[in-house]
Amino acid sequence: MYKYGNSAAETVLIQPVDKQDLSVIENEINEIKRLSKTDFHLIAIKIDMWNDQLSPWTAPAVFGKDNFGGGAKDTLEEILNICTDKRKKYIIGGYSLAALFSLWAAYQTDTFDSVAAASPSIWFPGFVDYMKSHEILTEKVYLSLGDKEEKTRNPIMASVGDCIRSANLLLKEKGIITELEWNQGNHFQDSDLRTAKAFAWALN
Repeated sequence: MYKYGNSAAETVLIQPVDKQDLSVIENEINEIKRLSKTDFHLIAIKIDMWNDQLSPWTAPAVFGKDNFGGGAKDTLEEILNICTDKRKKYIIGGYSLAALFSLWAAYQTDTFDSVAAASPSIWFPGFVDYMKSHEILTEKVYLSLGDKEEKTRNPIMASVGDCIRSANLLLKEKGIITELEWNQGNHFQDSDLRTAKAFAWALN
């Protein structure tokens, strides 16, 4: 667990991270401060087994050899153990599969004031159908995607554009305050800046 910002702040940002995220997190923090005047405390939760610990249910590998292990429930339990101060406002967010996890988490608990999902892996098998059949327990959701992310040869990942459009529409129909922002580039560009924009939107 890594902590940044003002530990006395009323708003706490919760972000599951990997080594790549940690290598650029200072950039992310500075960008959040540039985009928002709201004081915050960011808690970064290091995830060692990304595909296992952040996936809401099991699914076969989409790229590479690592299957999705469905360990999100255990990860969420750990996170909820640090979100117990009722005087604080908690915002959960992240990038890629961490963004999908954050979105899923808001269907499990009303702990989070809002979700900051930057380039979420919303192509994850069955996730949009899950959103259709369950009620989200937060009032505000930020979504973003790179404008080249759906231009990939992998047929499952190429569905990400249609999936995020469907998700955005679904949330709006349920009365959720929702923003869908399109960034320039593919999935591997500016993860720190995109995540910062997501958190800043939630803070503002």
